[in-house]
Amino acid sequence: MFNLDALEMMRTVEIDRIVAYFPPGARVLEIGAGTGQQAAAISRRGFSIEAIELPSSRYGAVRDFPITDYDGRHIPFPDASFDVVFSSNVLEHVPDLAQLNAEIRRVLKPDGLCIHVMPTHGWRFWTTLTSLPACLQYVLAPPKSALPQDADAARPSSRFQQLRRHFGRHGAHGNVAAELWLFHPARWRQVFKAYGYEIVADRPIGIFYTGNTIFGKTVPIAWRERLARFLGSACHIYVVKPARRPD
Repeated sequence: MFNLDALEMMRTVEIDRIVAYFPPGARVLEIGAGTGQQAAAISRRGFSIEAIELPSSRYGAVRDFPITDYDGRHIPFPDASFDVVFSSNVLEHVPDLAQLNAEIRRVLKPDGLCIHVMPTHGWRFWTTLTSLPACLQYVLAPPKSALPQDADAARPSSRFQQLRRHFGRHGAHGNVAAELWLFHPARWRQVFKAYGYEIVADRPIGIFYTGNTIFGKTVPIAWRERLARFLGSACHIYVVKPARRPD
């Protein structure tokens, strides 16, 4: 039901589309870095990057880039440290967005940008719709996971926990039905404006996939791009900056 290799394939393509918004020579902070795969990809493209993550992250044992643990509330860097603050599929999991946004603004340089990627309402819809076949696939042939905590996935009790997680909400708020609105770009535009940001650009990433990565890596990116035209993009990119206060 969860294929880390397939997810990283999608994230790699996303990075190619995201770095176009990075100013040349930018110093970048990634919040919620997971395995560090995206931070490593950004570093390979010539940017200086720091990555932070919760110590309780499920990816803690499979990190492939230097990551600093933090408490989820206080970013462990000085004021005005970064040209870009980047996150990928993170903000929807944050219980206290006001606190995190205050910290982001603190560490962001005055002319800095925030670049956030979030799942869409389309991702939520198709993930829910494909949950049953994905669960059947999982029950009949549990995948081998790269994550140590999923190594006992074949045990019935572990399978039951995985199935419960799969049908539950994805983010920190609401429920599965509410996420059809909570993940909608129109709602995120409202959120960014409410926290004092000006939207510089926002657009679909342009790749279709679901949260259960049901077909793994068997569907190539070119096909996922075609599917996104009809079924919707799994993720949306938001480029924002702190709004200027009126004099």
